[in-house]
Amino acid sequence: MTSCHTAWAACLNRGGKQAVTDRKVKLGIIGCGNISPQYFKGCRIFDIVDIVACADLDMSRAQAKAAEYGVRACTDEELLVDQDIDIVVNLTQPKAHCQVNLTAINAGKHVYCEKPLAINREDGRATVAAARAQGVRLGCAPDTFLGGGIQTCRKLIDDGLIGEPVAAVAFMTNHGHESWHPDPEFYYQVGGGPMLDMGPYYLTALINLIGPIKRVCGSTRITFPERIITSQPKNGKRIAVEVPTHVAGVLDFANGAVGTIITTFDVWAANLPRIEIYGSEGSLSVPDPNRFDGTVMLRRAGDNEWKAVPHTHSTDVGRGIGVADMAYGLVYGRPHRASGDLAYHVLDVMCAFEESSRTGKHIEITTTCARPAALPVGLRPGELDR
Repeated sequence: MTSCHTAWAACLNRGGKQAVTDRKVKLGIIGCGNISPQYFKGCRIFDIVDIVACADLDMSRAQAKAAEYGVRACTDEELLVDQDIDIVVNLTQPKAHCQVNLTAINAGKHVYCEKPLAINREDGRATVAAARAQGVRLGCAPDTFLGGGIQTCRKLIDDGLIGEPVAAVAFMTNHGHESWHPDPEFYYQVGGGPMLDMGPYYLTALINLIGPIKRVCGSTRITFPERIITSQPKNGKRIAVEVPTHVAGVLDFANGAVGTIITTFDVWAANLPRIEIYGSEGSLSVPDPNRFDGTVMLRRAGDNEWKAVPHTHSTDVGRGIGVADMAYGLVYGRPHRASGDLAYHVLDVMCAFEESSRTGKHIEITTTCARPAALPVGLRPGELDR
C-alpha cells in the first residue's frame, strides 16, 4: 500500500470500518430536489466517485431519482448507517443544512453540503467544530470556482498578468425566483435572500482569486414586503418576505484590495459585469461565478481594447467537481479545495453585511481560510490530480 493510500485508509477506517483502497469513494445523496440532477450527472464525470444511494423526506421523490440514475432509494437513517457510504452529499434546503450535516458527521461520515454551509454563524461554527472533533472531512458548495472560466482567471492572476490586485467589483442582480422556480418560498424566508442564496458564488470566487477577507460594511433593505408566485404549481400564492432582498457591501481583503458587492432580488434589469478584478498592471473580467465556463476578458495597461483569453482549464465539468476533489483528497492525503473552512469564512462575511447594516459599524471578520490551491493545467477528463 502506498503512503497516499495509507492516508486514505486512515481517513476511511473510522469506528472499525475497513478501508478499501482499490474501489471508488462511495457517495449517498440526501435531498432529491431541484439541484440534485446536476450532482447525479456531474459526479459521474469522475471515475473516483460512485453515487450508490439517495434519500429524501418525500420517499416518492427519492424513488424517482433512484430509478432515473440507477441507485438505491432509502431513508436518511438507512443511508447514514450504511457502512459502504464514505461521503454524504447534503442537498437539503438551507434551513436543514446544519441538522443534516451534524447528524451525518456524528455518524462518522465525511460531508459535502450545498451552499450555504448554514444559515447563521453559530450553526456554521458548530458544523466545523463537529467535523474536526470526529476527524471527518467537511466540504461545501459552490464548486463553480473549479470550472475552466474562473480557474483561467486564477492562472492569469497567479502569473502576474494584471499585477497586484487592488480592487474588485461583483454584481448579482435579478428580480427573484417566484416567476420560474416551482418552490420559491424558502428564498424569502430566514436562510434565504440574495446574499445567502447567491453570495456564496461571488464571495467564493473572490476569495479564490484574491484571498480571504478581513473587514466589511454593508447596507440592506426589503423593497417588496410581499411576493406573488407566478410559476407552477403554486401560481398566485403570496410570500411574506422575511429577509433583506437587496444587500450592498464593501470588502476589505487581507492583502489590501478593496471590493464592492451587490446582491439583489429587487432589480428588474441591469447592465453590469458579474465580477471584475482591477490590478496594478491591468483589469480582468471574470465570467458568471454560477457557471463553470464563460468568456474571460483581459485588458492590460497600454492595451486599447479588451481581449478574450482562451480557457486554460476544462469547462466540461459541473456540480460535483467539489465532491470529486474531496474524494481525491481522501485518496491522496491532500486538502480538498471546496473546504468547510472556506465555506464558514464565506458565511461569516455574508452575515457581517446585515450586522453592519443593523449596527451602522464596520465588522471585523474573525474567521479566515487558506486560498484554495489552483487546479493543475492539462488534467485529463474525469481526473483532478496528475
